[in-house]
Amino acid sequence: MPDYGHDLLFGTFATPVAAPARRPVELAIAADRAGLDLATFQDHPYQPRFHDTWTLLSYVAAKTERIGLSGNVLNLPLREPAVLARSAACLDLLSGGRIELGLGAGAFWDAIEAMGGRRLSPGQAQAALAEAIDIIRQVWATDRRGGVHVNGTYYQVDGAKRGPAPAHDIGIWLGAYRPRMLALTGGAADGWPPSLSYLPGGPADLAAMNARIDDAATAAGRRPSDVRRLLNIEGQFTDVGRSLLNGPAQQWAEDLAGLTVEHGVTGFLLATDDKDTIERFAAEVAPATRELVAAERR
Repeated sequence: MPDYGHDLLFGTFATPVAAPARRPVELAIAADRAGLDLATFQDHPYQPRFHDTWTLLSYVAAKTERIGLSGNVLNLPLREPAVLARSAACLDLLSGGRIELGLGAGAFWDAIEAMGGRRLSPGQAQAALAEAIDIIRQVWATDRRGGVHVNGTYYQVDGAKRGPAPAHDIGIWLGAYRPRMLALTGGAADGWPPSLSYLPGGPADLAAMNARIDDAATAAGRRPSDVRRLLNIEGQFTDVGRSLLNGPAQQWAEDLAGLTVEHGVTGFLLATDDKDTIERFAAEVAPATRELVAAERR
């Protein structure tokens, strides 16, 4: 697959544990100070062991200075899209343009239903997400006249006022794996952040999934490069290389550079709750990866 040409981003994918309460905040502050680009958190509103992710993002935004922030990914069935659009725009304004909007169609439906959400089939959840994206983009489109109007099967918005406009063009990133979700990503989203651990075939699965996104983007009159490819990764620093992302920092850099050159991945979000690992990722892996990719691109 081609290199889509985006600048590289490096960040964290931390667990939003509620005890100790400030632990995920401290990890985001460490990532910010280390020079990483993004701090992201999973979102499970039905999980009492976790902070509410939107509240956590808001608090972290106030405690950090420059790092970008996103849910990875937000649970749409428990978050109304019109309210979520306004919340994201407001936090983007307050944080100086540091918010991205990662969205998921939903999972763990028993837990969602127990919280008052609707149980949806995979096809229904994908359709609901498509309607939600339309609503969110309309709320942000303050240059258009009139209110927001979406008469969907799952969401109905009839005349809601637009705005506020976010401080920057917030990217909508979709956590997608199935064919219809990948097609929606290509047709309507700005980013795709799957987890490497969820790909049965490992990095080899990225080729076919990228192709589905690219085909859908082209069919929608977009460029494949309109969709940034990110990847949630896990790994272990060791003295001797053993496998993908299991070895010295230089091997990590070579592994990640290969994912950029071969599969177009330009955002790497490290799943870790360890401050030392975050700092090493920022100090040793990120700059080395950038050098390797820059050399390959030349």
